[in-house]
Parts: sequence; structure tokens; C-alpha cells
Amino acid sequence: MTDLPFGFGPSDPDDANRKPSDQAGQGNPFDFNQLGAMLSQLGAMFSNQNSSAGPVNYDLAKQIALQQLAGKGGTGIGFAPDQDKAVTDAVHLAEMWLDPATSLPAGSRTVQGWTARDWVERTLPTWQRLCDPVAQRVSGAWVDAMPAEAKEAAGPLLSMLGQMGGMAFGSQLGGALAQLADEVLTSTDVGLPLGPEGAAALLPANIEKFTEGLERPASEVMVFLAAREAAHQRLFTHVPWLRQRLLDTVEEFAKGIKVDTSALEQMAGQIDPSNPESIEEVMKSGMLEPQTTPEQKAALARLETLLALVEGWVDVVVFDAVGERLPGAAALRETLRRRRASGGPAEQTFATLVGLELRPRRLRAASALWKLVGDQHGLEVRDSLWEHPDLIPSAADLDDPLEFAERLGKTRKALEDPMAELERTLAEEKKSEEKNPDDTPEA
Repeated sequence: MTDLPFGFGPSDPDDANRKPSDQAGQGNPFDFNQLGAMLSQLGAMFSNQNSSAGPVNYDLAKQIALQQLAGKGGTGIGFAPDQDKAVTDAVHLAEMWLDPATSLPAGSRTVQGWTARDWVERTLPTWQRLCDPVAQRVSGAWVDAMPAEAKEAAGPLLSMLGQMGGMAFGSQLGGALAQLADEVLTSTDVGLPLGPEGAAALLPANIEKFTEGLERPASEVMVFLAAREAAHQRLFTHVPWLRQRLLDTVEEFAKGIKVDTSALEQMAGQIDPSNPESIEEVMKSGMLEPQTTPEQKAALARLETLLALVEGWVDVVVFDAVGERLPGAAALRETLRRRRASGGPAEQTFATLVGLELRPRRLRAASALWKLVGDQHGLEVRDSLWEHPDLIPSAADLDDPLEFAERLGKTRKALEDPMAELERTLAEEKKSEEKNPDDTPEA
């Protein structure tokens, strides 16, 4: 065995006895023959690693995540059959309780109990959709900024750096997913539809650990979390634009990424082509981290608002459904609110990997708005706002929910009696013309 990194084999044994001046060519900082050999070894390494195509090595991410989970013990192995039945029973009970609390029908076609390993395997396709745009932009932005002469001179080194970046990103993603898989409670715990469409999934082993810190019966906690999962599924299943809008917002965030190209000179000075470790150090140093732009801030604000609206709606619907049935519902509600609003593994994962935070910072404001709309206009009107993205409340509406509820009432009246609304509009126009006759257009 050798201590050489990244699978490199030993070089010519005589090289160790040569002076650096003997290895360098006339006027060159390193031996190009040595660089060629290094690139060949890298190519063999990458082909043997079965690197996945694209800016992130997801094969490596999955491998690292599962290895770390296996090292933690039973969290990634499985759970008792009675736990699987408990998940199914809890979701079925929650669905019955949710029916009178929302006009959206059940959205779960299947009910599943997942291990942490299951969570990694079944959410990885969605993580790929979320991470690819950002990783692609970061890896491509600084290369695109290089002068053509520099690109030509670098040659295969650019491809090597790209694959190294994919492996570095995949390694970070794998570690983050392992941490997240060991803590999430349901498939929608981070506010995004990560799992397969129509599959309500709870993680019994993680829920058991979560329950240990609460003074509530395990069955009560299970049903409360099942209700949250089922409510999320109703929303994501029957609001077809919502899933895509959440993912598109992440892509919009990626499009706003800009890289400080002045860092290229500093990077070039730190890379020693004869030392592959220097390449990895540069990739992990943060030198190429993207700058925050106005476009990113706008996309992030839209994402935070949408996440808050989703979480706020689920919060209100679930409490309406179980508040009088589960003695500890209020305490569990507050615990979950704080858990989501204060951030946690999900926020750390995204903040580390793509610069995005998944905290619904305005969860309480969104919850108050949905409750107000439901109280004043009924459940059907409240839930019908999800029919089109232009109908849902904006960030400004969260600042003034009373004004939104009042405006919604006027809009609904206009829709219910369009002729009366037309007559009212014409009357207002006529009154305005009488006050300002000079503004009347000529025939």
C-alpha cells in the first residue's frame, strides 16, 4: 500500500533520487511528460470510479451517504414489521381526520415506512434536480471566463478539474445526505417534495429518536407527523404547478450565480500540476464560491415565501384536523414550528452545497394568513387559491393579511356576480368622466 492520493500508483522509483532541476524542462516549472503521465492516471482513475456524468458525482454521493449511515448502526438497516404497520395505520387515520379540514382530497397513493437508507435512495433523483443547476453554473462560470488562449493551454487539465469538482461536490453531498437522512421524519420534512410522487413516507427509526425528547406518547407523535405528511401530499398532488415552481425557483437562483474571475489568477498560482492534492485543496478552499447577486436574492425571497405558504397551510390544516383529537397537538405544533423556522440539517445542507436556505422564515405569518382567509371565506375559498400561482398570497400580503382577506372578498364578489361588477365599474367611470370632462376622448 502507498499513501498516494486518489488512487495514484507509484511513479518511477528513480524519480525520488532526482533533483527538481533534473525533472523540470528548460524554462518550464514542471516536466510536461510528468503532467501527461499524471493525466493518464487520472483518466484511468475516473473511468474505474464509474463517475456519473454531469457536474456532480452522484454515484459517489450515494456511496458515501450509505457508508456513513451503515457506520452509525441500525439507522440505515431496517425496522420492525410492527413499525411499518404503525406508519400505515397512522396515515390512514390522519387522512380521515384531514378530510373535513380541507377541500383537497387525499393525495397519497401509497404509504411507506422508510429507513434512512431508503430516504437516500428514493430522494436522490430530486436532489440531483436541485443540485445540478447550481453545480453546473459554478463549475462552468469560471471556465467560461478564462481567455481562449488559457483554455487551449490548459487542455485536458480543464476536463480533469471538472471531474475533480464533480467528485468534491459529490463527496460533500454524500456527507450532507447522510446527516439529513439520520434526522428527517417524513419525506416532506424539508418542505420540498423530495420523494416519489404520491408516496406518503415516514421514517419510524428517526421518529422514535425524535419522540425520546418529548413528553408525549409515541403513537400520538406518529399520528401528528402522519397528518403533516398526508397534508403535504394533498398539496403537492392536487396543485400540479407547485412541485415544478419550487424546483424552477432553485434553477432561477442558479442562473444568477456569478463567479469572481479575479480568483482565477490566485487559483492558478496555487495549483501544482505535479501534485494532485493541490487541485483538491483549491476546489475545497472556497476560492471559486459564487458571489451573491440581486437575481439570487430575488429568487431566494420567492423560494422563502413559497415555502412559508406551504408550511403555513399545512400547519393550519393539520391543527384544524387533529387539534381537538390529540391532547399534545398544540405542543407538537409549536415544536415543529420552531424546528422548521430555526433551520436544521436541511438548511445546513443547502447552505453548504448551493447557498440556499430552506427556512420558511415567515411560517407564523403565513399560518395566520391562511387561518384568517379560512375563517372569513371558508375552506373552499382558502384552498382554491392554490389553483393558480397568480392567486396565492405574496410576500407583501404576509405583511398585511387583513388587507389581503378584504381584497379577496371583493374579488370573489366580482366573480360570483360579474354583471353587478360590470355595472359598478361603468358607474365609476361615468362619475369620473363627469368630474373631468376635458379628459373624455374625442369620438
